[in-house]
Amino acid sequence: MYRNFFKRLFDIFGALAGLVLFSPVILFVTIYLSIRNRGSAFFLQERAGKGGRIFRIIKFKTMTDERDGDGRLLPDDARLTGFGRFLRSTSLDELPQLVNVLNGNMSLVGPRPLLVQYLPLYSARQARRHEVLPGITGWAQCHGRNAISWKEKLELDVWYVEHLSFVTDCRIMLLTILKVIKKEGITQQGKTTVELFNGNN
Repeated sequence: MYRNFFKRLFDIFGALAGLVLFSPVILFVTIYLSIRNRGSAFFLQERAGKGGRIFRIIKFKTMTDERDGDGRLLPDDARLTGFGRFLRSTSLDELPQLVNVLNGNMSLVGPRPLLVQYLPLYSARQARRHEVLPGITGWAQCHGRNAISWKEKLELDVWYVEHLSFVTDCRIMLLTILKVIKKEGITQQGKTTVELFNGNN
């Protein structure tokens, strides 16, 4: 009952409450980034959702679009701004995804939506992560976030699918708050962004 009905209600009310509660922060960051980036404050990217369906995720833009002399984007660590690093460390860059939750593309809690290019690389078990809506936070984010291997992360995603419940979701929300406060597992040691998944790691 919770999985098929009450979880969606939980998402709607939670997303609305989050948008109201964080509206001053969202407004400030939007204005600042619009000025800083001389354009959009948001980063939109196609991700794989429930059933492998493609949708566009919304995040605050934490990197510039600076390019080299040949027109190629500079490395991530060269484009990540100081303010962007702050947004990532506090997870404030994820706040716009509350809109994705209201649209029904995401849930507050679930496996993180990953790149579309990963879809053919999952094993049959790993692909079970797409049996539920992706989330702003999830079981893997509470157990290492980006500091653990892909194999561990995907196994934790499947664990969530198999143990989805109201109690589990509440537990994940509380653990996420603690993780954000402690700023744990933001990236892998020595790396600015997450290593790409190749089906073997």
